[in-house]
Amino acid sequence: MGKVFTPYRLIGLGFAAFIAVIDQIVKWYVVGPLDLRNVRNIELLSFFDLTYTENRGISLGMLEATNMEMRWLLVGLTAVIALVVLIWMMREKYLGDILGLSMILGGAIGNIRDRYLLGYVVDYADLHIGTFRPFLIFNIADAAITIGVVIILARSLFIGDKDDKTTGENTVPAEI
Repeated sequence: MGKVFTPYRLIGLGFAAFIAVIDQIVKWYVVGPLDLRNVRNIELLSFFDLTYTENRGISLGMLEATNMEMRWLLVGLTAVIALVVLIWMMREKYLGDILGLSMILGGAIGNIRDRYLLGYVVDYADLHIGTFRPFLIFNIADAAITIGVVIILARSLFIGDKDDKTTGENTVPAEI
């Protein structure tokens, strides 16, 4: 059995923590100094606004927590998913896979913290083209989760057998 804390896994853990911290700092700024909860909307660019919303559900607003029991069920469910992602990440050897999983983990931690402390997830990023909104209002954690899933899917679909020279199991740099 190999080492649990390889250099790549440590990078992944650090990246997950970075994403969670940045997510929380931006959410604090949005509801604190910007007072977006009361202002409701700030137009930044012709295609991007800050629009305050409270997401009481999970992805795409599904499984909305309408009572305290449902809130804690969602906290528990998302915590279990985050734990599975952490275990998966700690078993991976390849930096690309680890970074994708760390994005999912960091985003999950940011959103779990919101749901645990507030009962909902603070969303604010409103990307649009005129009145057309290709996405729901989201936050950094949501974006990290989505990008992480895309990375994992792309790597599993487009990268065949992985070469042991890129595992991070040793300290010798991989050949390019």
